[in-house]
Parts: sequence; C-alpha cells; structure tokens
Amino acid sequence: MKVVKKQNNSKMCMICGMDNTFGVQAQFYELEDATLCGLFSFKEEHQSYPGRVHGGMISAMLDELACRAFWVIAPKKLAVTLDLTTKYRKPVPYNTPLIGIGRIVKYTNRYFIAECEIRKEKEILAEGTIKYLLLPDEKITDASYEDEMCYEIADTIQEIDL
Repeated sequence: MKVVKKQNNSKMCMICGMDNTFGVQAQFYELEDATLCGLFSFKEEHQSYPGRVHGGMISAMLDELACRAFWVIAPKKLAVTLDLTTKYRKPVPYNTPLIGIGRIVKYTNRYFIAECEIRKEKEILAEGTIKYLLLPDEKITDASYEDEMCYEIADTIQEIDL
C-alpha cells in the first residue's frame, strides 16, 4: 500500500510522544486507501506478565489509531473518546515490530466510529471499535496543536506491506 503522508508526532503522548522516554514513540502513516497505518514496538516497560504487553497499553494504541485515522480525513481536528471496545485475540509481545491499522467506518457532524487492529505481520493480535465525540478544540485542551504536535520526522517509507 502506498504511503501518502507521514503524520507528525507529539512531545509527551504515551503512544507517539518523542520526548516521552517511557512511551512507545510510534510512527503513523496515511495510506492511499484513506486508512491509517502505525509502525511501532512496545517496550519491556509496557508489559503486564513477562513476554506480554499490558492490556491498557494495547487499548491505548487502538485509541490512538482511531483518532489518527480520523486525521486522515479531518487533519488537526480534535475529539474525545466516548467508548472503546477491545478484543484481545493473542498475546501482544514487546520488543517486536508491530503494525496498527485504523479506518473510519462512520462519520457524522457530532461523532465518528473507527475500527482498528494491531498485527504481528499478517496475524491480528488485538482489535477495537472506538467511538469519539467531536468537540471544539478549546473544550478539549488549551494547548496549541502546533506546539504539541511539532515533530516532523523525515521518513523514506513509500510503501507498507499489509
């Protein structure tokens, strides 16, 4: 699948924050079919039982994939999570390259719904359905989007094998 655009990273987000040494520091890409792809590896610090990523971190990644999937069609628009349903299919390992996929399945002027999954190669390890409420930015945060989502990372990835 062709990469259309690399999305920016933030400073301190647990999932995409480049200044957060305990975070995942995931990279996100917009694809030609209007889906979102994340490339990442969880760290040992993200474990629950040895060898497994904590379920809360898995849900957090699905949540991030959903919001970023919305940014493919509405860049820089903020929203808040209303509901997140996670299905854990297999243990998610840390220190292993993983792929996240997010796609918008419903979009109104008040909310959107995304379906997301985390894969190891072609195997689905976890999936989620997430509903977000659309709100004006000032009702969500007083931080500047430009100040917080400031990391533009040069990238040469042009295609991602899904």
